[in-house]
Amino acid sequence: MRKIAIALAITLSMSGAVVAKETMTGGLNGFEVSQQFQGQSLKRVVQKMVAPPNFPIHQQVVTENKVVQVRLVIEEKEVEVSPGVFMWQMTFNGTVPGPMIVAHVGDYIELTLVNPTSNTLFHNIDLHAFTGAMGGGALTEVAPGQEVTVRFKATKAGTFVYHCAPGGVMIPWHVVSGMNGAITILPKDGLQDAEGNQITYDKAFYIGGQDFYLPKDEAGKFKRFPLPIAGLAETLEVMKTLQPSFLPFNGVMNALTGDNALKATVGETVLIVHSQANRQAYPHMIGGHGDYVWQTGSFADAPDTDLETWSIAAGASGAAIYTFKQPGTYAYVSHNLIEAVLMGSIAHFQVAGKWNNDLQEQLVAPQPIQP
Repeated sequence: MRKIAIALAITLSMSGAVVAKETMTGGLNGFEVSQQFQGQSLKRVVQKMVAPPNFPIHQQVVTENKVVQVRLVIEEKEVEVSPGVFMWQMTFNGTVPGPMIVAHVGDYIELTLVNPTSNTLFHNIDLHAFTGAMGGGALTEVAPGQEVTVRFKATKAGTFVYHCAPGGVMIPWHVVSGMNGAITILPKDGLQDAEGNQITYDKAFYIGGQDFYLPKDEAGKFKRFPLPIAGLAETLEVMKTLQPSFLPFNGVMNALTGDNALKATVGETVLIVHSQANRQAYPHMIGGHGDYVWQTGSFADAPDTDLETWSIAAGASGAAIYTFKQPGTYAYVSHNLIEAVLMGSIAHFQVAGKWNNDLQEQLVAPQPIQP
């Protein structure tokens, strides 16, 4: 218990946060409230959170707005990110990235953030979809044993990052410890191309790129720490090099390959939302394309079309649509291939269905060179 108390004290001191504060009944302290909540008559819906790469159940097109209730529980836990390599991850709902949240423009998101007593650190949440200073971070500060509820209106259509931002060096440390996720705000009338034609999808998947910075001992072996705070100083030194140890999709190496590959069928149209909370990536579907791509995540803008590779900026989330035309295993990678092959920025799509020889065919199998 003494270690936990010390860790919490250090965290609060470095973040400059104050845990004890009066209950909020209006806006942020020090500001006069000019307009009250306008959604009292809206239907309330509890969104069931699901682990990435899955999306929660949602409608693509709606006619009425709603209040979407979301609950995120913070969990600090030790994770084996590669065989024999352990790190403390800070998570929303126990996953890296945190679960996808889905709503529509004009909806209100009512978010409860829970920091259980089993944790040792101070946390909050900054949502890039949030309109207002600090993205809700100043309204969601919670110490272990506390929970807080905020409400915000979805004013922009797109895909957006969310992450913990408790202040100072704690911001990058928490983010690169896995404490990030994404929220998708769909237009009420659904996705559209440049001519205003509706774009629909059969499945949606969520990929979250991570950059982890793990200290090594004098023998070059990755260190293991008894508590998150115990590795802070050494981890910050590795972070300053800007040279990540691992760059996995969805929290651990090979999280989305093999038995965990994403499943689809020939003819299915798939929406892929890809977030990069702290470091850029360059998605490429080997053997496929981005039929429609919103590189910056803004659904208010017309999508790019037929891209081979696209960019997701650091601190951004983007979206791509692709319809599979051939069966097989497709590698979805960051096309810095060093990052993909050696550092973990790779996912697999396993696509079932019948082969189309008109698209692709081996005419002559490998054989000795003919004279």
